[in-house]
Amino acid sequence: MPIYAAPVKDMQFLLHDVLKVTEAGIPGYADLDRDFTNAVLDEAGKVASDVLAPLNPIGDREGCRLENGVVRTPSGFGHAFEVMKRGGWTALDCDPDYGGQGLPYLMGTAVGEIFVSANMAFNMYQGLTHGAYSAIHAHGSAEQKATYLPKLVACDWTGTMNLTEPHCGTDLGLMRTKAEPQADGSYRITGQKIFISAGEHDMAANIVHLVLAKAPGGGEGTKGISLFIVPKFLVNPDGSLGARNSLSCGKVEEKMGIHGNSTCVMNYDGATGYLLGDLHKGMRAMFTMMNEARLGVGLQGYAVAEAAYQNAAAYARDRLQGRAVTGSENPAGPADPLIVHPDIRRNLMDQKSFVEGARALTFWGASLIDRSVRSGDAEAEGLVSLMIPVIKGFQTDKGFEMAVAAQQVFGGHGYIEEWGMSQFARDARIAMIYEGANGVQALDLVGRKLAQDGGRHVLAFFEMVKTFCKENEGDARLKTGFLDPLKAASKDLQAAGVYFMQTGMKAPNAALAGSYDFMHMMGHVCLGLMWARMAKAAYAGLDAGATDRDFLEAKIATGRYYMARHLPATAMHLARIETGAEPVMALAAEAF
Repeated sequence: MPIYAAPVKDMQFLLHDVLKVTEAGIPGYADLDRDFTNAVLDEAGKVASDVLAPLNPIGDREGCRLENGVVRTPSGFGHAFEVMKRGGWTALDCDPDYGGQGLPYLMGTAVGEIFVSANMAFNMYQGLTHGAYSAIHAHGSAEQKATYLPKLVACDWTGTMNLTEPHCGTDLGLMRTKAEPQADGSYRITGQKIFISAGEHDMAANIVHLVLAKAPGGGEGTKGISLFIVPKFLVNPDGSLGARNSLSCGKVEEKMGIHGNSTCVMNYDGATGYLLGDLHKGMRAMFTMMNEARLGVGLQGYAVAEAAYQNAAAYARDRLQGRAVTGSENPAGPADPLIVHPDIRRNLMDQKSFVEGARALTFWGASLIDRSVRSGDAEAEGLVSLMIPVIKGFQTDKGFEMAVAAQQVFGGHGYIEEWGMSQFARDARIAMIYEGANGVQALDLVGRKLAQDGGRHVLAFFEMVKTFCKENEGDARLKTGFLDPLKAASKDLQAAGVYFMQTGMKAPNAALAGSYDFMHMMGHVCLGLMWARMAKAAYAGLDAGATDRDFLEAKIATGRYYMARHLPATAMHLARIETGAEPVMALAAEAF
């Protein structure tokens, strides 16, 4: 069975040595002292290792099954869900007015990583509920909040998001689901939604579906879309559950991975729904939580890679295979462990340097969301909006790549199900697709986010990199290994931005053909900046006489690896971008 241990030490390093949370000036952060965060993360780690991780292969093996209209979740999931509820984990960063604990989103993010690494499919049930909570909290009436939020916070009821239909995913303007207004102010919702994660299951008394549909008078395209609360069971005025609503699960999809999560076809046959937010403004309501949702998927990318890496590193230390070319390192044994071989080291360093860099970027992104929400900081909101397609797209692409790399360390055993590496690769794959496929993330970045607010936010990011490099260039240790590569990569990124500005208006295909490369280029620069920040913090710890020198020296060596071996990829991406659209669009459609 695969192993997993929460990387609490690494998380604590990020929270307190890199982000310096108690000094950040964000409301609620002053309470996040080392002892408190350590206690929370340690306890989450125990739940993950003892309860969730052992269920991960069971969920993969058993999957979910539809029986008489009810989806049965895998063995043990119901008990684990009760453990999560009793521990208050589902309410960690929710509003205390509705039963939440009121902790910053950053803490919810850190704990969420631990739970995703242990069991991604299981964590989706509460993760989707949090998304529904966020939408109702932001757009619901006082009555809707009172009715639904306490139950969602406690996960007594769970939530879903219903967007996709058989004929439309990204292009929601093609939606056919209808909402007919009724005399009592409710709506009759009719249509079919597909790929609805946690759409039906047996772990909660009620499921609160948030459904996008078109009401009369909205016009064509996405402008006519509204968002509706459509509960599985109607709720009586006293809060008790009433009649079953006119909705049903028609099918549970058979998927490549995340078998433990019920991905449903949902049929709405004149179901009773209640408008959430303003009429015909459903997309705006949906996008309220898009930053959090997409950051959460970006987190899934590296969190699954973290679990896969832990298993690959353990296997490489134990598995005897061949002899080191420089002489035996295990003379008493029949062979040396895999980890002595340079190519295995390369593979593991690829994984380790990505995971730790991605964790830093995600935690920083979560802190920007907290600064935006808790302080009303518009610049933080703009900056994290710029980062979100990078966090989602780049990190899930690389997360899948690293899960496959971890599988490779096992050789033939990686292809055998009992070792669990196949599941990590299969589970990680979906993160590149849902919450907006990564090609869409790249288009969003180049087509919308770069020019947002007159380009102010991308210019602020460039200035952030430039300022960091300038402020720290006096430290020779940082300059050679970190700052010089970061400056070179940032210049590549800026050159690509200039190319888009010069060609985008007259040849838009040229910009869009390079969008995916730009997303990855920006991902590398972001991780480069994170590694430079982590190296600075690690050197500061060493200079201050920190006791855990091995941890800090490993951090610096891992960062140096990323800067030397991965950051130069920006030059390759720039070269691709500057070829324009011609190589991409040269073939006629019928030639494919």
